[in-house]
Amino acid sequence: MTDHAFATLPGIEQEELLWLQELTRDYSIETRQRFLAIYQGRRKDPQVVLICCLIGLIGPAGIHRFLLNQIGMGILYILTLGLCLVGTIVDAINYRRLAWEYNKKAALESAALLGL
Repeated sequence: MTDHAFATLPGIEQEELLWLQELTRDYSIETRQRFLAIYQGRRKDPQVVLICCLIGLIGPAGIHRFLLNQIGMGILYILTLGLCLVGTIVDAINYRRLAWEYNKKAALESAALLGL
């Protein structure tokens, strides 16, 4: 498996691609395949985060925070209508950063599951 397998992940950015390549640099081909399988199941696509965030502008705010396992912030967004929509708008602008932070944690957890 080459480093191009990570490029097939939906919505992957260059920074995330380079970070994953560096994280899995010393992995064998088999270990890298197992890592990719685990990571694909845990990773959140930035476009899905954006769509859920935009739903919060017209419907229940905070869905994207629940998607990113930020339960406390999700409840806060629901109770305050997305912090009076300001928080939802800021999150809609910064959706890539939110997804990247979640995906970085997911990658480290995936590596930990493999015992590496």
